[in-house]
Formats: sequence, C-alpha cells, structure tokens
Amino acid sequence: MRLALGLDLGTSGLKAVALDERGRKVAEARAAYPLHTPRPGWTEQDPLDWARAAQEALRALREGLGEAQVVGIGLSGQMHGAVFLDKAGEPLAPAPLWNDQRTAREVAEIEATIPREELIRRTGNPAVTGFQLPKLLWFRNQHPELFRQVYKVLLPKDYLAFALTGAWASEYSDASGVGALNLAEKRWDAEILGALGISEGLFPDLGPSERVVGYLRPEWARETGLPAGLPVVAGAGDNAAAALGLGVSRHRKGVGSVSLGTSGVIFLPLEEPTPEPEGRIHLFAHADGGYHLLGVTLSAAGSLEWLRGLFPEVSLEALLREAEQAPLGGEGLFFLPFLAGERSPYLSPHLRGAFLGLSLAHRRGHLVRAVLEGVALSLGEVYRVMRPLAEAQRLLATGGGAASDLWLSLLGGALGVPVARVSGD
Repeated sequence: MRLALGLDLGTSGLKAVALDERGRKVAEARAAYPLHTPRPGWTEQDPLDWARAAQEALRALREGLGEAQVVGIGLSGQMHGAVFLDKAGEPLAPAPLWNDQRTAREVAEIEATIPREELIRRTGNPAVTGFQLPKLLWFRNQHPELFRQVYKVLLPKDYLAFALTGAWASEYSDASGVGALNLAEKRWDAEILGALGISEGLFPDLGPSERVVGYLRPEWARETGLPAGLPVVAGAGDNAAAALGLGVSRHRKGVGSVSLGTSGVIFLPLEEPTPEPEGRIHLFAHADGGYHLLGVTLSAAGSLEWLRGLFPEVSLEALLREAEQAPLGGEGLFFLPFLAGERSPYLSPHLRGAFLGLSLAHRRGHLVRAVLEGVALSLGEVYRVMRPLAEAQRLLATGGGAASDLWLSLLGGALGVPVARVSGD
C-alpha cells in the first residue's frame, strides 16, 4: 500500500495522518504542546516544541503502518506566526501566533509609511495585528540586538518544512497572510519592504502549494523510522488546505465553508484577487491557484471553551443541553465574542467581550446559549461584508463546534445560507 503523510500544525497540538491513494485516512497520531500567554494579548509558542511534536507524531504513525510504503509528506498549519531564526536555523525567541495582539504600534507604523489603500491594492489586506509583518517590525523595535541576528523569518508550517528538510521555502496561500506578498504578481513586495527598511532576503523562496521543497533529513529519518530522502511538499495554510479537502475551490461555484474551531472562519473562493475596499475581510491566495476571501471571528469555539472553563465540574455535552432549554434570544441576554480583540470586520485588537442584559432570571444555560448566538451573529456580520464580493449558495461546516446541531442551526439563521455538516475528519 502506498501512503502519503500529512502534518497539520495547530494551535493546541499537531496532527499527523496517513492517507491512501484514494485520499482515505488509514491512521493518525497526535502530539500536544503548550500555549504561552506571558502578557494580556500575547500568545506564543516555542518552535522547538513543534519540531518535537512532529517527531513524536511521525514516529507513532510510522510504527502503526506496518509494511506500507510512504511516498511523501505534506504540510498545513496555523497561519501568520513569526519564527525568527538565525543563520544556523536556531529560533531566537518564542514565535508570536496568529491571534497575538502585541503589534498595534507596528500596524500604525506600517500604515503611516504605506497608505492603507495602497496596502490593500497590493497585498489584498490592510496591516493587521495578527499578521507576520507587524511582528517582524515589533521584533526590530523591541529586540534590536536579536533582530540583527535574524537570517530568516518563517511561518509555522514552513518552519516544520525547514526542520524536516533544511529548506527555506514557503507557498502562496500561507505567504499571503504575511502582509508583504503582492497578490496579483505572487511575489514578495520589494517596494513595501523597502519603505519599511526590511530586507526581502529575510523571507523564504516562494512557489505553488504542490511543489516539493526538500527531502527528509537523515537525522529525522533516524528519529521517526521514515526513509531518508522522502519528498516534503510545501502544502498550504490551514484554511486553504481544509478548503481543498472539502472540495471548496474556484471551480465549484457558490460553495464555501465555515469553520467553528478556536476561531470562526468563513471561506469563499474567487477567480481573481478582488479585495474588500476597506480591507475588512482578508483576501488571500488559494492553494488551488486562485484566490479566496476569508472572514475571521477570533473567538468562536474559543469563547465556548472559555465559558466551559468556568464550570469545570460540568461536561460540554451537559452545557449544550442546558443551552437547548433556554429560549431564542436568551431572554434579553447577549454575548460579544471579542475575548481576544477582533479580526473581521472590525480589525481591532482593543475590542473586548461582554455579556449584556444579565438579570436575576438568567441561569447557566442562558449564558451558554448567549455564547452560541453571539458567535453566530458575529459570523453573520462577517458574511454581510463578504457578500457583495462573493455570495454563497451553500456552506460546508467543519471544526469542533460543527458537532452541535443547535449551533449549526443558529449559524444558518444568522448567515441566511444553508449550512451542511461535513461527515468524517
């Protein structure tokens, strides 16, 4: 049996899967690593933890595959993070993640240098606190001595590619979330980087998602039991990769996806790079060679997980049953899901979450239902801004939150679009 392996570098852990030639999953393994929040609004991880997790998961996967022939490894993962590496490939600092909000000053610095309209025209997006480019400026501003040692800055999954192969490489879907990729020409924008005093040489080589970027190093072969020289494919950012798995592409008109993971994401494919005029919705390259719109609510299932943490003695299933008993609208109780600031359509790291309308009549089930409704309404606001550019006739739902019938029903009502759960994982 010939198998391809996939590594998905998530925020809470890494997942490795083995797929047969028909794309069916035959085995999987997982490995966890910590998330660090040293200050309010900061989220970061140690890239060495990612590498250790990848070795652990690949080793466990290989041990369960018997005599099957592994033909290659593909990558996907969380976008926007910044891995600062010296010339030897050693991390110089923890990697700030996609939901890190420390860079408000740097976002203002970028837009004071390059007008927002010009940024949107060139890159499809304004400067955004979660993107990689502001993180690079932050590192220069806060740690100038370390910054002088930076040889490359990589995205999270591209750091895994480097660890596996030694290659400094990226691909268009993930690179378009850096904030410095000229979308129409699919190249690093030397004019933007030059205006900011950033060397284009700090960034990796670019190419399509399907290209082989390198081959498995002998030391990784020894640690994992996989053959040295195994091809490693560039892969895609997590949302673009998930969309391909769902069959959501520019060739399938009217079909998009919505994810209820830690963040909530609406994904709509496009033929041409058409930005939202105010940059309230992201425009990225798709792994299929086209483009896509991406609207993000930062704390979707993350909001529910936060609330669940306040009641550790109660299971999530019990909390959802209590929410089902509460009436629509929660008897005047509302929830704003801005626990980590907000991305679409507000682009503000300073927004904060809140329960509004609390009264003596409200119970725990009302709180849970308000969270579900608040996230659904937030995604409804995201889609309202996306709709003039790309209208969906159907959305395929993924993510842990999609297991809830109640949440999917609320989401379909808020979006005004049929939402169908995807079976399997």
